[in-house]
Amino acid sequence: MKKHADIMGMPVTIDVVDTDVRENDIEEIFSYFRKIDDQFSPYKKTSEVERINSGGVPRDKYSSLMRKILQLSEETKIDTEGFFDVYKKGRLDPSGVVKGFAIYEGAKKLSTKGYNNFYVEIAGDIQTSGFNQERKKWRVGIRNPFDKEEIVKVVFLSGEGIATSGSYARGAHIYNPKTQKTVTDIASITVISKTVYDADRFATAAFAMGEKGIEFINKMMGTEGYMILKNKMAVYTEGFEKYTVME
Repeated sequence: MKKHADIMGMPVTIDVVDTDVRENDIEEIFSYFRKIDDQFSPYKKTSEVERINSGGVPRDKYSSLMRKILQLSEETKIDTEGFFDVYKKGRLDPSGVVKGFAIYEGAKKLSTKGYNNFYVEIAGDIQTSGFNQERKKWRVGIRNPFDKEEIVKVVFLSGEGIATSGSYARGAHIYNPKTQKTVTDIASITVISKTVYDADRFATAAFAMGEKGIEFINKMMGTEGYMILKNKMAVYTEGFEKYTVME
C-alpha cells in the first residue's frame, strides 16, 4: 500500500509492501509527522520553535522532545567539528536534524507494528526496510541538481537511509556556521548511512563544509556520499559504488 501526503510543506510518501497492510497504520505515521511539524516548524507562529524564538518559552519549560532534539543537535555539532548548528543569528531552527529524526522514528513505528518491507520518504530523504514488491532492494534515484527531472545515479538500498542536501530546491540556503555565509561551491551531496537520521544530519554538515565535505563523509565508518560540484562534476566516497549494483 502506497500513500502520499503533503506535510511540512513537502511531499511525503509511505510505501508498505507486506501483506495485510492496514491503512490506519500508515495514517498514524502521517499524523505523527503533522505533530512534529506543528511543534518544530520555524514558519508557524504557534510552534514551540517559534515560541522559543519569540521569548515565550523559558529553557526550563522546553518540552521533553525539544530537549532531546537539542541534545541530538549538540551531539551532531560535536561530531561534525562545528559544521552543524541549529542556531543562526540567535534564532533556533532544528530543521537539519528534525526531518531525518522524524522519518527514522516513523519507520520504527512501522517496524513495531510488524511491517518489514517498506520505505518512508519526506522530500527525497528516505528510510528503507527490507525489499520492494519484487523482492529486490529499493531503487532510489539521485537527482541532477541542475535539472530536477533527470536522475544522474541510481542506488539500491535495503535497510539503509539516504538524504540529500542541496541548493537546487530552495536556492542557496545552507550556510557555513563558522563563516555565517551560504555555501556556493557545491550543488548537492547525497549521503547513505545506516539510518536516515545520520544521513540527514551528516549531509547537512557535509554541504556546509563545501568541497571538503566529501572527505568528511569518506572518513566515516558505514557512511558513503556522492557530491556534485558547481562545475557539474561528481565526486564520491570510496565505498559508494557498492550501492549502485543490483544484487
